Amino acid sequence: MNLWGSGMGLVLRRRGQISLEFMLVFSIMLIMLLYSVKNISFSQDSPSSSALALQLALEEKSAANTIAGAIDQVYAQGPGSKVTTYVHFALLRNGKYLDRAFNLSSPVVGIMFLGSAHPLFPVGANNSVVVVAVFNNGSTPIIEGENRTGVWVQTYFPYNSTTTPGFNVSIIPDELPSTVKVVVEWNPDIPVEMTYNSTSKVLYVNVHPGG
Repeated sequence: MNLWGSGMGLVLRRRGQISLEFMLVFSIMLIMLLYSVKNISFSQDSPSSSALALQLALEEKSAANTIAGAIDQVYAQGPGSKVTTYVHFALLRNGKYLDRAFNLSSPVVGIMFLGSAHPLFPVGANNSVVVVAVFNNGSTPIIEGENRTGVWVQTYFPYNSTTTPGFNVSIIPDELPSTVKVVVEWNPDIPVEMTYNSTSKVLYVNVHPGG
């Protein structure tokens, strides 16, 4: 009986089985890696487009929350109050991202302050809303429904003017600063308004109940 030969054959078979299992696991990992790399490319039909749209929406939401929060703070403090804050932009400054995520050929970033009489005022909202949205230049932003490309945040400041129901500032992505200074005040001597100075990169909002 050749014990050494039998043992050696068993070792070789085990080594061959381990090698086969290793190749199988390696092949599966390689397929998963190739699939992941494919998803990273921002093609319109890839899952990454949805992920990019979500990231853009989160940036829009953060900006709208910051502006609405400043408006609420000034409104709570009363006449003569003033608040300065800053809004930061990153992904929204990339026009290619906006095109790939939302199929926008000539995108602009819109910052809006809408009263309840404005045609775009969201269903279910009250008082006034701050909107940050992306849309094609010259078109109407979509801020509700499955195809929305913007978000809105409600404020406590009641604004229902029919003469000037809302304000809109549109900026092309290449000209959108990474940081925008936001100044909100309650000046009883001037009406409600929102303006943007592209030179100083300042967004100015005045709240004046009934004004």
